Amino acid sequence: QVQLVESGGGLVQAGGSLRLPCAASGRSISSYAMGWFRQAPGKEREFVAAITPSSTRVDYADSKKGRFAISRDNAKNTVYLQMNSLKPEDTAVYYCAAGLYYGSRLSPDYWGQGTQVTVSS
Repeated sequence: QVQLVESGGGLVQAGGSLRLPCAASGRSISSYAMGWFRQAPGKEREFVAAITPSSTRVDYADSKKGRFAISRDNAKNTVYLQMNSLKPEDTAVYYCAAGLYYGSRLSPDYWGQGTQVTVSS
C-alpha cells in the first residue's frame, strides 16, 4: 500500500505560481509511475501530468505544456507539480496518484486526498 499526501495548495492570483509536493509513505515510489490529476467543480477528473519511475519520460495534458512541470525525488519519496502562469480555469482540486504508465498517461493504483488550488482573476 502507498499512502499519498498532497500539500501546497491555496489561493493565488492569476499569473502566479504554486508548487505542489506529494509525499508518499508505506512503500517506496521508486518503482511506480507518478502523476497528477485535477477535478474542477462540476467536471470530471482530468489528467494533468505523469512521470516514469526513473524520470526518463514525462507527459502532460496539452493545455498544461509549458506552464506545468512534474518532477520527483525518489530518495525523498516525493513527487512535485510546479505550476506557473496560473489561470482562473486552473482552479480545481489537485490529486497525486501512483500507478503504471499507460501509453502517455498514468493508470492510477493509489490516490491522494487532494489539495485545493484556487486562482483568482
